[in-house]
Parts: sequence; structure tokens; C-alpha cells
Amino acid sequence: MTLIIRSNREARAFDSASAPAPAPDVSLVSAGLKTQIDHIVVVAHTLEQGVAWCEATLGITPQPGGDHPQFGTHNRIFKIATPSFPLAYFEIIAIKKVATQAANTLANGQNKVKNEAQKSRWFDMDDAALQTAVAKEPRLVHFVVNTNDIQAGRTALKAVGIDRGAAVEASRPTRKGRLEWKITVRDDGQRLFNGALPSLIQWGKPGAEEPLRLHPRNTLPRSGVSLQSVAVTSPTPEKLQAAYDAIGLTGVTLSDGDPNITVTLKTPKGVVELQSLGI
Repeated sequence: MTLIIRSNREARAFDSASAPAPAPDVSLVSAGLKTQIDHIVVVAHTLEQGVAWCEATLGITPQPGGDHPQFGTHNRIFKIATPSFPLAYFEIIAIKKVATQAANTLANGQNKVKNEAQKSRWFDMDDAALQTAVAKEPRLVHFVVNTNDIQAGRTALKAVGIDRGAAVEASRPTRKGRLEWKITVRDDGQRLFNGALPSLIQWGKPGAEEPLRLHPRNTLPRSGVSLQSVAVTSPTPEKLQAAYDAIGLTGVTLSDGDPNITVTLKTPKGVVELQSLGI
């Protein structure tokens, strides 16, 4: 039996519902926004578990990614881009375990608390229900969308009553240089809408002539896996559609139903569907 976990995250998303403030015209705020699927997020208990799952489920070995010190996580990645989803890649992410007990401290460790500015990990990775689920096997939990103006995207979501979180700066080294980006992360780390409200990401330094030069789409080899579709069901589809419209997101099928994200992939093992199942 599959347990569909319901939550009140939809209610939490609309922080201003009890005392709405005058909002700008969403169409004016989001004018010029270019938004598309950037990457799919699967959380694993450990990266070793995630790699083994990927090999067994999708038939490939994911590429090395990097560390995210401010969140105490690390990842493996691979390209899944298609003409319909030209920037798409796949991320398997896990909490990075520290080597010794002494390292697991507020002062020098990343396993329990990241830093004073960011208490909670991104993608709900500190959530007890999510941790319990991924202890059994890795789970699709979220997707991230690329935007050309992350601040405009945040403002557009606020105009429909949603706090997507601050635009947090992050980076990691690559063989071709330092990859830099900004991504929306709430102080509580919540994804909202059971993961179906995407995080916003903007790549590169402000004003960079080629902000996507080091994007994983441009640096990863072909993997043999390609993204076919992303479909979402939600018990509050009208609220979620308003959010998608605010940021100009298309290419995601949305319908009424129990909370779920379904990602369909063409792989060496055939067509594979991954589901979040409300986590």
C-alpha cells in the first residue's frame, strides 16, 4: 500500500492570507521573466545509496557533483536535457556525513547546523518524514526552475501571496572554473506544496556575459537518460497554477488530486516513472 502524506504546507505558503497587503499587478511584475525546468531533485540517505539506486533504477552511474558547505550536503548529477527541456539535468543529493564526532559541531561541522545565517537545509532535507522515507530508498522530492531574474520571480510569487524565500548565493568549484548561482531557500527550508512549487535558480554572477557557460547542461556528457515529462497533482491546483503563471512556468502538467510529482524518463532500462507520492 502506498501512503499519500498530506500536509498543511499549502497553507503555510500563503503567509499573507490572514492580512493581505496591496499587491502589484502580477502580469507587470512577471513581464520578461523566462522560466523553464532546470533540474530534478532526488534526495538520498547517502550518496552511496543514491548511486546504487540510480544504477539499478535508471541504468547509469551519475557523475560527480560537488559539496554545498552552507547546507551540509553534496550531490551527484547527470544530463537529461531534450529539445523540450533544454537545460534539464538530474540531481541526487544527500546530507554529507562528518568523519568524526568532534567535527559534528556548530563551530566546524556541517551535519547538524550549517551556519548562523542558514539554520535549515534546502529541499526540506531536515524534515523527519522525508528522512524516514529516504532511509528506505531515494525519493523524488522537488524540481527547480531556471529564471533570468530571480528577484522578479520572488516578487511575482509574493504578488500571489507566496513567500518562496530569499535568493541565497551558492557556488562550487568545477574543472572549468567556479560555478556560481542564486537559489531561493526559505529560512525553514520548506519546499511548499509537497515539493510541487519549484525553487527558483539563476546561474552566474550578476551581469555575467555568459551566465550559463558552466551550467551542468554545458559541462556534463550525454547520460543516455532524457526527460520526457513533468506532471503534478495537487489538492489545491488553482493556487499552484497561480504560482506557475506568476513566474511564467510552462511545460508542467497540473491537475487536481493527491499531492504528487511524476517525472517520466527515457533510460537504458526503458521508460521509468519516478513519483514523489506526497512526501
